[in-house]
Amino acid sequence: MAIEAISPAPLSGVRVLDLTNVLAGPFACHQLAHLGAEVIKVETPGRGDLARNLGASPDLSAHGMGISFLAQNAGKRSLTLNLKHPFGKEALERLVASADVLVENFRPGVMNRLDLGYETLRQTNPVLIYCAISGFGQDGPMAKQPAYDQIIQGASGVMSITGHGAPTRVGYPLSDTIGGLTAAMAITAALNGPKRGTFIDVSMLEATLATMGWVVSNHLIGGATPQAHGNENPTSAPSGTFQAQDAPLNIAANKDEQWQALASLLGRSDLLADARFATREDRKANRHALRAELETVLTGKPAAHWVAALNANGIPAGPVLSVPEILAHPQVADRGLIARFEPDGLGRSIDVMTTGFRMDDVRPQVATPPPELGEHTHDILRDLGYSEDDVQRMSEEGAI
Repeated sequence: MAIEAISPAPLSGVRVLDLTNVLAGPFACHQLAHLGAEVIKVETPGRGDLARNLGASPDLSAHGMGISFLAQNAGKRSLTLNLKHPFGKEALERLVASADVLVENFRPGVMNRLDLGYETLRQTNPVLIYCAISGFGQDGPMAKQPAYDQIIQGASGVMSITGHGAPTRVGYPLSDTIGGLTAAMAITAALNGPKRGTFIDVSMLEATLATMGWVVSNHLIGGATPQAHGNENPTSAPSGTFQAQDAPLNIAANKDEQWQALASLLGRSDLLADARFATREDRKANRHALRAELETVLTGKPAAHWVAALNANGIPAGPVLSVPEILAHPQVADRGLIARFEPDGLGRSIDVMTTGFRMDDVRPQVATPPPELGEHTHDILRDLGYSEDDVQRMSEEGAI
């Protein structure tokens, strides 16, 4: 598929320094790259982003281009700098002078110990937008604790309300991703604000909690203790996952008229007169008995039949698909969500996700594949005014 760019891109002319690793930070900067920002990924010499060694392909990981890295680093340039070396620090400071945004996800205090924290760097660039992403935020009793997605899912309460037999982890790095989206949103807001230095403190814990509004508010306002409800919608019934003849399907008869239409379509109008199911609250209290009654009919025909019939009668329903199934579905496959690249040195093409939105009917996309470690180091350093001799010396001393 040919890449169609938004012109002009919303963040065209914005330079972002991506000092992040693994997921939350790289994902945030990936969104900015798709919106047109120039993203320079600053990596540790010889090692780079840990995600370069992660993913389902051992061969790609051994090449330093692990699938976990490929997934969210297209459109970036890679510069290797040893931030513990004076030359490496100097190069970063030169970059900062030309940058609009710096994003890092070190543990709180690490950048200050390197003498590269916000208060130091703003002396070089007073209008720098500095975004620090961490597990718990820059202060508080848990601030210095290590935090990965699994840790945040557990600490946030997500695992306590997920699955049938809690605690259960959500099947993808939910908190990392939410943290990255939160950072990208805050950065774009700061770019749209007055020209001034800005320090953005993104807590993955707080970002995750902020998306749990209904669950948290039921506790804070309604006094309800959040619980795991499996595939059931705790706010209504019948609303959840039901078994058809060949596969499960989701039904969301959340309104009284949808419930009545469902009972009629299934030939179970008798249930409308059953006291157990008379009101929304009655149906919620007796949801398991109600599901059993409905499945006496639903299991008689395939899920695809019921999805079509239910939707045709104004009853929201949908299939329960695997990841390969939805990626192959025309709803996704025909809308340009997936981009294909031919990275040098891999000997194969790669397909990666773009963004979850279009602008003026154009999907934001980047033009270049994920970079090899340090692929653009020499070019960037020369642009910063370093001579060939300077670059050679930096290389010999382990600064790049």
